[in-house]
Parts: sequence; structure tokens; C-alpha cells
Amino acid sequence: MTAPTSETDAVHGVPWHNLSPGDVRGRLDAGGPLDADAVRQRLQHYGPNQLPEAARRGPMARLGRQLKNFLIYVLLSAALITALLGHWMDTVVILAVVVVQTLVGFLQEGKAEQALAAIRHMLAPQAVVLRSDGRHTIAAAELVPGDTLLLEPGDRAPADVRLERVHGLQVDEAILTGESMAVDKAVASEPEGAALGDQRSMVFAGTMVTTGTAQGVVVRTGQATEIGRISGLLRYTDTLKTPLLEQIDRFARYLSILIIVAAVMIFLAGTWFSGMATDELFMAVVGLTVAAIPEGLPAILTITLAIGVRRMATRKAVVRRMPVIETLGAVSVICSDKTGTLTRNEMTVTALVAGGERFEVTGTGYSPDGAVSGPTGQKLSPAVGELALAGTLCNDAHLKLQQDPVRVEGDPMEGALKVLALKVDNELAGVDGQWRRVDEVPFDADYRFMATLHHDHHGHAMVYLKGAPEQVLAMCSDAMTTDGSLQPLDAGPWQKKIDDMAAEGLRVLAFARLPVSSGTSSLAIEDVRQGLQFLGVAGFMDPPRPEAVKAIADCHDAGIRVKMITGDHARTAGAIASKLGLRETGRVLTGADLDQVDDRELVNLAATVDVFARTSPEHKLRLVKALQAGHGVVAMTGDGVNDAPALKRADVGIAMGLKGSEAAREAASMVLLDDNFASIAAAVREGRTVYDNLRKGLAFLLPINGGESVSLVVALLLGLTLPITALQILWVNMVSSVVLAMTLAFEPTEGDVMKRPPRARAESLLQGFVVWRVLVVSLLFLAGIFAAWGWGMGRTGELEYARTMAVNTLVAMEVFYLFAVRYLDTPSITLRGVVGTPIVIGALVAVVILQSLFTWVPLFNEAFGSAPMDLAGLAFSATAGVAVLILLELETRVRSSFSSRRVDPVR
Repeated sequence: MTAPTSETDAVHGVPWHNLSPGDVRGRLDAGGPLDADAVRQRLQHYGPNQLPEAARRGPMARLGRQLKNFLIYVLLSAALITALLGHWMDTVVILAVVVVQTLVGFLQEGKAEQALAAIRHMLAPQAVVLRSDGRHTIAAAELVPGDTLLLEPGDRAPADVRLERVHGLQVDEAILTGESMAVDKAVASEPEGAALGDQRSMVFAGTMVTTGTAQGVVVRTGQATEIGRISGLLRYTDTLKTPLLEQIDRFARYLSILIIVAAVMIFLAGTWFSGMATDELFMAVVGLTVAAIPEGLPAILTITLAIGVRRMATRKAVVRRMPVIETLGAVSVICSDKTGTLTRNEMTVTALVAGGERFEVTGTGYSPDGAVSGPTGQKLSPAVGELALAGTLCNDAHLKLQQDPVRVEGDPMEGALKVLALKVDNELAGVDGQWRRVDEVPFDADYRFMATLHHDHHGHAMVYLKGAPEQVLAMCSDAMTTDGSLQPLDAGPWQKKIDDMAAEGLRVLAFARLPVSSGTSSLAIEDVRQGLQFLGVAGFMDPPRPEAVKAIADCHDAGIRVKMITGDHARTAGAIASKLGLRETGRVLTGADLDQVDDRELVNLAATVDVFARTSPEHKLRLVKALQAGHGVVAMTGDGVNDAPALKRADVGIAMGLKGSEAAREAASMVLLDDNFASIAAAVREGRTVYDNLRKGLAFLLPINGGESVSLVVALLLGLTLPITALQILWVNMVSSVVLAMTLAFEPTEGDVMKRPPRARAESLLQGFVVWRVLVVSLLFLAGIFAAWGWGMGRTGELEYARTMAVNTLVAMEVFYLFAVRYLDTPSITLRGVVGTPIVIGALVAVVILQSLFTWVPLFNEAFGSAPMDLAGLAFSATAGVAVLILLELETRVRSSFSSRRVDPVR
């Protein structure tokens, strides 16, 4: 045998699930196990069965990305100019800011490149194959298309395989489809257009065999596999810049241009009007530039984000890239997986029908807490007890009741049946010892049932059976009534009840029994083909998390749409969505529906439909892009390899930490340690708090820089002596301003933060009220600086004293302004506002100490050109600060009163 002549024909684009095993072997020219020559040729043709290594960028590239910031460029330019002019202290302080900002960003850089490396480990390291010379265990990298692969329980599939023989095979495909239950596999071909989750004749690379055995032919290896295709999607998916970084870059660019243009114009104007010497004027313009640049902004930004990251860690959410914490505050759409995030990922029997009557089952998960109740509250019928007995005996699962929470070893649905038995009757916990299992017919996808033969201590024998409802109904002749008696089976009413349960999104399992003689010691499929007694059906659901229901309601209040994107069946997804309270539960779109629309139509569909089922990785990626095209800021949750491309593309990718794959965690920017949707809502709240605190930081820093800058401009244009030197400005900016501004990063969440609509991606940090406050406070600071300087000059005639007065008055105004800026939209003179928090008190003490050093320590007097102040000077500075607070309090009350009579323009 030789390798096929065309790799494209042999591997790519072929619907292997639609071909018979014989046709598959024909297409691959592999009529039987391959010999060594064929393997060698195919390995050379197709390459090894492994995924390509991602190109890694080194530390220098990471460092370079941190320096791609316009504000950093301006700071570096300012450092260069001050160095050329011999102002070494200015240079050192500015460079220190740049180093700290760059170092923090370098260390906090995300590891998205590791996602591909994580996926590479999803392929099994070894494989068991049949070759022409017998059975071999080989390295998975040596598999080739056409190889005959053997699968057993616990195996992770090393390649995509078309099944030829199966025996009770079930495969966990959650990493590819997101489906919570293991999937039954069979040999029969599936329709060509079958979704990935419906291709029962295939086993895909990276999925796990839970039960049963199989033999199949390898049809795709390496990058051609489904998991390899996802790897390719991930490699070519771009990570978008966060809204905050876009805003900061835009702000820094505009501010820098404004500062440079203003400096040039003032230099020219000063040359014509001030009469100052050119070198003196140039130094003054440099001082203006230093005054206008908010050197503390990068530090405040980093600190605020870092505090948000720390707060999120206490809420079971680990943020892997710092700016993402703020991006959460701008999220307008959350796309969530269903299983384990919105639901508990624990199957529960929620309803059953026995004796023709329906019973509801309370309780969630695998805890036996709960009860079974009938339509009229009557006691449970014998039929219910017999159904529960069948469910716990025809069962291979084991409950770990001693663990907290209770865990299941084995199939989740069988675990749910064990729990049901305890809810019906606690005595059923020991029923396995009373009814000894003698023989069994294991579940097989071909006949779709499982049967077990049991003997009790009294010489009775019984066969119990569970399986697909239509299959079990066809095998029964009688049905048990409410009181435990039998009557001829009428399949019509039973089928109606089964259909009703399925319409609710429940997975339905039927139960039957067959009395046999006490001497029966073996069981075969032919023994249970007919004549069984139908006991009833049970409906299973992976129930919604109660906290997820509340979190979704909170998101709706905050103007955030929540969309469920799952690999599960449409009917199940719709039923869960209605229980969760999603807005648009009347329409569920499947992956097949999405394939029928182009990208432009998808933008409208994605905006109006909230539930998407049977989706592939491409569908999830398309949906994220469509929502972003509609100007949404999108958060995406996921746990499987199939989610990784969408996680990387989303503005905020959120991976599950408990049950998520390593590939998903590496592609995401945030990891939930508890896999709980409620933690996402908490993260949004924290993100909005971070953004509020950043706005407060800007509203605090910019007026200080504005007042300093305008005071220098006025002095230059009027030919006056500079009231504050460039070095003194740098002291204020990098010492007192930063210390006070840092306290704003610790501000608690405001009460209405989750009642506001999401802000637009393009919304500027300097918008509405913030711009107004910057202008007003800059003018107040300008007045205070010149008043202090003028009062000092008039009182002593000493320039150093007057400048020290100006600096200390500026700092005093900062201190009192801090209390006003903590509550931008509400009055500040309250007990809470005045007393502040321990962080605020600590910062005030630090500023007082630092300004005391600046004012009275000779070493600082010599370095900064300051002079000691007397009590009168201190009183003047304090009075100026109080005046600023009172004026801003009056402004806030007037604005609040005016806003209450019309729509508030601030937000």
C-alpha cells in the first residue's frame, strides 16, 4: 500500500462521518493494517501527528511593546531636555516614572502565546495500533492516515478516527463541543451536514473515552484534525486592544500634541512680548512642559488597575492582563457557555412519570437533599419506588456521600439515579447488597439500553433495564400502574408524556423490568427483546445555578446583554435559557442556521438573539466578531479548546479554572477559579469601580497640572517672575499629587454603579463633567497660586518665601480638593466625605510630613529653592484650601439641583 496521491483529497474537506468504513478505507487506500513501508511513506507525506509550535516573541519584544506609548515618548523627551539643560534631579524623577511603568507592564504582560503550546499537549502521547505485523503501542506522533487504532476506557484519542467497531463506546467531547454528557458512539454513517456534536461515527483528537472499546481507522492527523483546525484559528485570531488602552493612547497623544504646540506658541509669543532673554525663556518653556505633563498618570493608572486585580482575586477571579479589569466595566455583552458556568454541570432528575402520573423532584446536584412529590401531594406510589429501584440497580456509578460536596464516580446520569433513589427512600442506599448482580448486558449505542440480572436473598430473580424511551417502549408488553399492578401497555399516552418532557429540555430515560426464574444465571440481548414491564421515565437536567439567575438579572439592570452560546442541543439550550431569565428565549439559532447567513446579516442576528446552540469554534468566533462590529464590548466565557479562538478575540476572554482546559486558560485574559457566572457579574462591578476611580484620578491630577501650567503661561505672557520653578512643580507632581491621587484607587464602589448603562467603547476619559471640573479647578488653582505668591512677595519681598507660599498653597488646595473629587456627582461635606478612609488619613499624614521637609529642612531648601514659612503663611495656605472645597461644594449642589430637573449630562 502507498500513500494517497493527494493530501487534499485524502484528508481535508472529506465528510468521513458520512462514508461507510469500507468507503473510508478505500479513499485512504488502506484495506487492512498498514505495513512498515506504507507507514514510512505516509509519515513522509503527511508529516508527524503533532501540532506546530507557536512562534515565541522574546523578552526584548515584550519590552518594546511596553514602550509603545505616546505618553512614554513625551516623558522620555522631557527627560532628555532636562538632562541637556543640567536639571539632573528632574531627569532622574521622570526616568524613574518611565522605568516603573514599563517594568510593571512587562511583568503583567499576558501569556496568550502559550495557548497554542497548551493545545499541543491535548494530543495523547501514545497510541495502540494494529499494523500488518500485529498490535503495537507507538508514539502518537507516528500515527498516519489509514492506521488502524484501538481505543479503551481512559484513552485520549490521538487523532481523528472513523469508527469501524464499537462496544458500549462513550466519549467525552466537552473540550470540542461543550456538551456536558459523554456521547454514545456508533458505526453507522451520519448525514453529511451533521454538526460536530452529532457525528457519532467519529472520535476526535483530544477527546476522552469514558466507557467501552472501539476500533477505527485514522482519517486525520496533526494540523488536519479538528483540534488542529482550532489551533490554526487561534494562531490567526487577533487580540484587540482594550478600550482603556485606546483611550489612554488617544488622550496621551492629544495632550502631548497640545503641550508641544502650546510650548512653541508661548516661546514665540514670549520672544515678542516678554522681553526675557532667550535662554531664560527657553528654561521657562521647559518648566511649562514639565508642569503640563501629568507624570503621575502612568503610576496612578497602574496602581488603580493593580488594586482592581487584587480585589478580583478575592472574588475568585484571576486577571492575567491588568487593563482587562477596567475593560470589564465597559462590557455591553457577555457571551457565556452553558455547562458549568450558567449551570452546575451536575445532572439531576427533576421529574419522573411512573404509573401514568408525573412527579416533581426537588434538590440540585448530587446532594440527597430534596424530595419527590406528586400532583396532589399524595404519598409516593409503589410504581415510583420500583422505578427508583430499577434506576439504582441497573447502574454502575458510585456516590461519594462522605465527601463535601458529594461526588460521583462514573456516568453523571447514573449518579443522578442513585441520588433519586435516596430521595425516594433512604433504605435504597443498601439495596445493592440485597439484590446481588449476577449478569449484565452493557450499554451499547447500537441497541441503546443496559440490562442487569439480579438475585435477592429470598430466591427471587429480576432483570432491570434502562435505555432510550422509544427503544424500551418497543420491548415492553405491559406497564405498571400507580398501585404496582400491571396492565397492557398503551404506548401512545406514554410517548406524549415523553415528548412533553423532551420539549422542556429534559433528557429522558425509560425503565423496565422482567421477572425471571430463580435459576437464571446469565443474560443475553435476546432475553430482553420483548415481554418487558414498563415502569416509567425520568427526566434529567443540568440545573441552572441559582446565583447565575440573580447575576443575569443584575447584568440586565446594568444594561448588559447576556447570550448563551453552547454546543448542546437547541431544545435543551432554550429550556435552560428560559429558567435563567434570558431576555430573548423565544428564538434559538443553531450553528446550521448561522451557516446560512453572511457576516452582515449576522451582526443584526447576534444583536437580537440571545441563545445559540450546536455551535462550532468558527461559529463562536463569528458571533464575537459580529457583536464587536455592532460596537459592543464583548466578554466571552469558555472552558474547552473549542472556545480558545473566541476567548482570544473577545475584549475580555474568561476561562473556567476548575473544569476548563489549559488552552482556554492560556487564551483568556481572566480565569474564574469557581467557574461561576456570578463571579463575572462581580467582575463587571469591580471593572466599573476601577473606571470610576480612574476618572477621579484624572479629575484630580489634571487640574493640578492645569493650574500650574496656566500660572506659568500668565507669568510668561505678562513678563512676570515665575511663581513656581520647574523643579518645584516636579516635586508637587511626583510627591504630594501622586500620594494623594493614590488614595482614589482605593475608593469603594458607588451605590449606583450597576444601574448605569455600559459606556461606549469610544467614550473619552475626558468627557462632560470631567472636562468642566478640570477647567473650573484649574482656574481656582491659578488664582490660589498667584494670590499666595503675591501675598508672600508683598509681605517679605523674598522670592524663595513667595514661591514656597505658592507651593504650599497649591498642596493645601490639593488636599481639600481630594475630598471634593472623591464624590464627583454628590456633595462631599458629609461625615463620610470629611473623615474619609484610613488610606486617605494616611496619605494626608504623609503629605504633611513631606511638605514639612520641603519647607523647613535646610537640605531641601537648598535643593528646591524653598524657604521656611511662618504661622501666618500656613494660615493663608489652609484658608485657600478651605475656600476651594467650599466653592466646589456649592458648584456640586447647584449642578445636582439643576440635574434633578432634567437629564444629567455627566454620564
